[in-house]
Formats: sequence, structure tokens, C-alpha cells
Amino acid sequence: MSVKTLDDLLAEGVQGRGVLVRSDLNVPLDDDGNITDPGRVIASVPTLQALAEAGAKVIVTAHLGRPKGEPDPKLSLAPVAAALGEKLGRHVQLAGDVVGTDALARAEGLTDGDVLLLENIRFDARETSKDDSERLSLAKALAALVEGPDGSPGVFVSDGFGVVHRKQASVYDVATLLPHYAGTLVAAEVKVLQQLTSSTDRPYAVVLGGSKVSDKLAVIENLATKADSLIIGGGMCFTFLAAQGFPVGSSLLQEEMVDTCRRLLDEYADVIHLPVDIVVADKFAADAEAETVAADRIPDGKMGLDIGPGSVERFTALLSNAKTVFWNGPMGVFEFPAFAAGTKGVAEAIIGATGKGAFSVVGGGDSAAAVRRLGLPEDGFSHISTGGGASLEYLEGKELPGIQVLES
Repeated sequence: MSVKTLDDLLAEGVQGRGVLVRSDLNVPLDDDGNITDPGRVIASVPTLQALAEAGAKVIVTAHLGRPKGEPDPKLSLAPVAAALGEKLGRHVQLAGDVVGTDALARAEGLTDGDVLLLENIRFDARETSKDDSERLSLAKALAALVEGPDGSPGVFVSDGFGVVHRKQASVYDVATLLPHYAGTLVAAEVKVLQQLTSSTDRPYAVVLGGSKVSDKLAVIENLATKADSLIIGGGMCFTFLAAQGFPVGSSLLQEEMVDTCRRLLDEYADVIHLPVDIVVADKFAADAEAETVAADRIPDGKMGLDIGPGSVERFTALLSNAKTVFWNGPMGVFEFPAFAAGTKGVAEAIIGATGKGAFSVVGGGDSAAAVRRLGLPEDGFSHISTGGGASLEYLEGKELPGIQVLES
């Protein structure tokens, strides 16, 4: 990636300059508005800390959830501002709007080293507009917030890897207006993904979970030609089991994908590995009674909610000698203790491989959340990515607009 980085910007000097940073602060909240997994907030700190300590006037833009282009109190970044301030060890102001009078007034009042978080960027419908001119008008308003008193342009730092696959105003268009740099997080993520797609040490194992085959189809197609083993668990495994002619009870099933899965199993029979046993229940609930059955014998009325111990053993054997591992998606409903053993077992196998020198990457919010929720050591993996969708699109070979624009 031939892109200027944060180090380049710091070498040029940022004292007294306005710096707009696009961070990924899209954290999960509970019903009371409390952050349940602060991983993305923590990951955003190094870039913001470095800029503030170097005397920049830092303005952060980010989104939370999927508001419909207008303010939604439940999706305010207020809890994020508090958490970010705590992690940075300095006060983080929260603007009452995106690019309105409060944001403008606060931006004008910033002194060197101050950090201002704009309200949820998706409260402004122009952020995600398909109309280039609408997005550009928002980008110009964002750029104006970091303009110097003498009219000199501010600077843009792209550090929200989780959104670089989106052509949005705060990700793409603003980089066409301002001198632009890749933040610590974005630069590190791209470096890791380049390693996964080019200079991978073998054996190369890919572990895919999650609910839908359709979400992962392109990455399966691409990585099946590169990986030595492609392990499939999670809800998506049932469509593959159905493609083999096995009953799947009331498990999650994408019937329209069965033929595709059958073709993949034919083409990559020596690469794709499926569970040999499944933990089933009669309802989707934490207190459901769990039972382990053979993968080809799921009873009618039962739904698979995790891979079984035999599958964990089989997958552990496949992972034990891997030199490169990419994991995206949990093996089961890890939020329910009775159905978390599959995800935990496979994660522990990856940690074991890492301990023996393998390069391991955890890609995707659900997998990263599982690592933290199950109490697994984050440093047991070589890299935990903050951007699931962006990681997958990169591995599919797609151009990521938010990266492409930094290269210009």
C-alpha cells in the first residue's frame, strides 16, 4: 500500500493543526445504553493519542448502528465519548450535532491537544447517500471544521478499518478534499491482509462460521483455491450438510444456496471440512436442553446451535500444524454458555497453533467479541481485526474505496 501514514504526518508536524480522524467506534450497546464490548474504542486510541500528544486539534467522526439519516437518541455517541475519554485519559467533548452550529462552535474553540467527537455521522443522510454531490457537500462541511484560522486546509486521517469498504462521505469523499493519511489501525490491518493474500506460510487454514453462506460465498470461492483446509462451522454449516443430503431439522438453512454448496463440496472436496457432530436443542434459548448428535442425524424439530466435541477434536487436528490461520465467524451461539464450547475449542486450537509459531488473524466483530466474552487471551492471536466486512471484501479481491482513495 503506497499510502502516507500517521508516522509521515507526525514527522511533518501537527502542532496547532486541525486533524479530522475517521474512527470505527461502532460498539455494541445493551438496552440501557452501556457498551458491552469496548474493543473498537480501545483499538482507536493509539492514533488519537499520538495526534493529541503531538498538539493537534483532533476532531473525530464515527457512526453507531444504523440510524435512518436522522438523529436517534438511542444511537447517540454519548456513551462512546465517555469511554473514549476514559481510555485516552483526557476529556473528549461530544458535539450536539454532526456539522451544525454546535459542532462548528466547538471546533473553533479547540486548543492544541483537544479532542472533539462529532455526533453520529449517520444522523446526516448525506453520509451514506448514493448521490455523489450529496456526499461531497457533507465532506466539505467536515473539511471546514478542521480548516485553519488563515484558511489553510486541515488534514484527514483514515483510521476506521471497519468502514473502508464503504464509499461514504466521511470515509471516501473527505479524502478527496484534504491531505490524507492512513492511521495506525488501517495501516496495520492492510499489512496483515496483504500477508494473508500473498506471502502465506503453509499449511494455511481458514475457519469460517457465522449464519449465512451467502454472506461468505465470495470469500469461500476465493480462499478455497488458496487454503490447504477450509473449516466450516456456525449456522452456515447446515446448508452444506443439507447439500450432502443430511437432515438438518429446524436448523438455520438457506435452501437457495444448497446447490451452490453441493458444487463447492464437489470442487473442493479435499479442502472443505464440515462438523462431524452437532449440539442441538428444541428451541433457541439460553436455557434450552443441549444434546449432541451425529452431523448426519439431526432429528426433526431440533436445531443445531453449536458444533460438537468430535468436531472440535477434528478441527483441532487440522489446525495443529497450520502455519497461517484466518478465522471469521463463531462456531455456534457462543452468547449462550451451553452452546459456546465449539467456538471456545476452535479458538483454543488457533491459540495453540499461534504458540507454535503460526500467524493467526481473527477477522470480524463476532469472532473478536467471542474471544473477549469467553475470556480467551487476546495476545494468543497474532492479530485481531476490527473490520469483518472490510476484511472479507479484501480477501475476496475487491477494491476497498476507503483504501483506494488514500493511494491517490
